[in-house]
Amino acid sequence: MGTTLKDVIVPEIFTPYTIKKTMELSALVQSGIVENSPEFDKLASEAASLHNMPFFADLTGDASDVVEGTDLEAKKIESKKDQSATFRRAQMWSATDLSAQLAGADPMKAIGTLVGGYWARELQKDLLATLKGVFGATTMKNHVLDISTLTGRAAVFSASSFIDACQLLGDSKANLTAVVMHSATHALLLKNNLLETERDSMNVEFDTYQGRRIIIDDNCPIDGDVYTSFLFGSGAVALGNGSPVGFVPTETDRDKRKGSGVDYLINRRTQILHPRGVKFTAANRNNIETVSRIEMADATNWELVYEPKQIRMVAFKHKIV
Repeated sequence: MGTTLKDVIVPEIFTPYTIKKTMELSALVQSGIVENSPEFDKLASEAASLHNMPFFADLTGDASDVVEGTDLEAKKIESKKDQSATFRRAQMWSATDLSAQLAGADPMKAIGTLVGGYWARELQKDLLATLKGVFGATTMKNHVLDISTLTGRAAVFSASSFIDACQLLGDSKANLTAVVMHSATHALLLKNNLLETERDSMNVEFDTYQGRRIIIDDNCPIDGDVYTSFLFGSGAVALGNGSPVGFVPTETDRDKRKGSGVDYLINRRTQILHPRGVKFTAANRNNIETVSRIEMADATNWELVYEPKQIRMVAFKHKIV
């Protein structure tokens, strides 16, 4: 009968390998924009699909003068609530799609790399859907710079307009460390000889613009001739890889009745991808089990809850010609 998927896939080894490989292959994770943390792994492993995350608001008001015989007035420490959502995704492949990998020296590793790469691309799609919703929220309007409505060259991505986008965070602008842009925007900067090339700790080359790492993704929004680029600070988005009770992340199956038999590989993910400080309100949601990508892109589902300068994200809308 030859080698089958069941012969080479050991779920207990395959599952953590593919999760690790996904994070290695994800430019978002490697750039530091998306940060995996045990805290969010734990939240993603909860039975509930919505997770309350209370926090203390920053302290405000002027300090009191110390005057003999005058009592200090106690100020309250205000508590607020952030909220994240779990999304559950699954994909199934047949052995006909993976059969070429079964001949490899280490077939489980070869298939794991393919699966890890697949989920890395899915992670970027989920992030861009989330960003569409987040920056569409009315509470996030001060984190959006739109120069596309200006005339002539003033509407085109430039060094000064990029600085203006960073300036939306005021004295916190130094926290912006990376930018996600469409390949056409990257090409504009490349033609103008405005990019520098660096290497990360894995010896992988990447471009930077004004000292910020560039991530190229053609899923970045395009509306006619208007492009949207996104600026991020390190850890702006939290990633959780969950394993709830009863969750089966990897399974193999075989249909013996079809020809000489068809093998199937099923892989599931339970994850949180949460922009820190922007609450998922669940105002418009269909299923209790998971949040869909359409719902992540819905602006009515998001609300700013942190102080504006604590949000390490900016949307920059511009033209390229």
